Parts: sequence; C-alpha cells; structure tokens
Amino acid sequence: MKIMTMLLIMEAIDSGQINLEDQVPVSEHARSMGGSQIWLEEAETLSVHEMLKAITVVSANDASVAMAELISGSEQAFVEKMNARAKELGMNDTTFKNCHGIDEDGHVTSAHDIAIMSRELMNNHPTITDYTLIWMDSLRDGQSQLVNTNKMIRTYNGTTGLKTGSTSIALFNLSATATRGDLSLVAVVMKSETSAIRFAEASKLLDYGFANFEYAVLSVKDEEVKSIEVEKGVANTVTVVFETDTGTLVPKGTSGNITSSMDLKEIVSAPVTKGQVLGEIIYSIDGEIVGSTNLVAGSDIMRINFSKYAFSRIRRLV
Repeated sequence: MKIMTMLLIMEAIDSGQINLEDQVPVSEHARSMGGSQIWLEEAETLSVHEMLKAITVVSANDASVAMAELISGSEQAFVEKMNARAKELGMNDTTFKNCHGIDEDGHVTSAHDIAIMSRELMNNHPTITDYTLIWMDSLRDGQSQLVNTNKMIRTYNGTTGLKTGSTSIALFNLSATATRGDLSLVAVVMKSETSAIRFAEASKLLDYGFANFEYAVLSVKDEEVKSIEVEKGVANTVTVVFETDTGTLVPKGTSGNITSSMDLKEIVSAPVTKGQVLGEIIYSIDGEIVGSTNLVAGSDIMRINFSKYAFSRIRRLV
C-alpha cells in the first residue's frame, strides 16, 4: 500500500508542492506507529529526501505518516487523497484506510490494482529509482542503518524496484519492476507464505514476460510523418508530426503484424498553430486496436495578408 503513498509524495515533489530539502516534523501520531519503522521521535525532523528513503528502503510506517501529515495536514486527509487518486487510475478493487498498509478492516486491494499504481509511479516519476535501487544507506549521520527489504535488486538482472510489504494477515507481498532494453515489466505477488517465495515467484513472472514479449515502438513524439498543404499561409506546407510517444506490448515475433490507419487532413487553412491537431493514426493487430496518437502541426504558419495571397495565387497559376 505504500506504493500509493510513494506516488503521492513524488507527485507533490514534481509539482513543486514540496521539495527534497524541506524539513518534515514528527507528530505524536507518526511516532506511535508500529511495525516497520525508523523509530522517529516526536518533534524530530528529517528532510523529505530522508523520509522518502526510509519509506522506500525499509518500509518505515512512521515516516509514511509524517509525510502524509506534511502533504495533507493529517493522515486521514492524505488517505482521502489516496482513495481519490486510486479512482482516477481505475483501481476499482482498492480501498485505503491508512497510508502505511498495517492491517485494518476494509483496507483492501488486488494484484491488478497494485500493478496499476506501480506502473503509474515508474512511468511518470522515474527518479523514484534513486531510492528503490538503494541497497544500503544510513540516516542521522550514520546512526540509523538502512538495508533494502527488496532482495531482488541484488539478484535479478534489470530490477528497478519496487516495493515489498508484509503483515500477519496479508503475509508476504511484492511489486517487482524490471527493465531490459525497451521492455519494462511489473510482477505482483501477494500472500506468499515466506519472503523467499515472493521473490522466487516474482522472478518467474518476470522471466516469462521477458522471454515471451517485446515492446513495439509505434510512434516517436515530434517525428515527422509527412507534409500537407496550407491554404492562405505564409508557407505552402506544414510538417505533420506525432503528438506523443506510443508503443505496445506484443508477443515476440509479432510486431510485423501491426498495421496502421491514418485519418489526416489533406489541406489546412492558415493560421496554423504548432501542436494543432490535424488528424489521428490508429495501430491494430488482427483488427484489435493496440495504440493511437494524434497527428499535429510541427510549426506555426501565419496567415498571409490578402495582397500577398493574391500575388501568391497568381504566381502559382503562372
């Protein structure tokens, strides 16, 4: 469950709401957390950077609550934000009751939902790996030692994270992420009887993914597609480019079966604004859509004044 806490922390950092150097105060409520912790003392302060390190590396419950209070004012307000974000991401099996994952009635999720928030965190906040790949570190000028609970970062080729979790009811759980070449995968294992089993099962899932699938690049942002005619513009044509990077996961050896269908204007009237949507391209395999992106103008094209336009038309006729 700390994956959502980590996601909201990274969103707050990347949006400028907080920064890594901010000092985080510790309340009595944060200090009182049980389970995995770094034994924070009330009125002690650590930086956001240090708190995030503690949460990511050793799953510190006290640090999670301190960060929740920093961002939202209280743990409860933060939990409301967690649930709202879960709905936005389509995590329909999840209800958060706290920010740390300690067993509580009604605090539930699924492997599918864990994969969704793991993907969101890794795709949109890649600097989280500055923390998830730490094996050993320390806090409080070396007085508090940290050793990563995710043993896969030392044993599995390509591991990028992400998060372990265990309670007496949930048993041993893991969201494991790894990247090899262009392919990044998430493997989620829940309710393993031992810690070793979760790592072994996650490794098997990732092995299967890397052995049987590949990432097919469909479009590259700002790459030129073609040029189309511009009417009444200071230029006669405008370059059309892909609006976004797009790609899809396909079984190995099937990327050659991907087809594309383009819906694009043949002529556009000036003025044209850079980024203006001019069409769309859709990619399919055996009739099933696997990706799409808009086709947009690669530059601004101003409208020509009437006299220049008339002269331009005469020159074309001649």
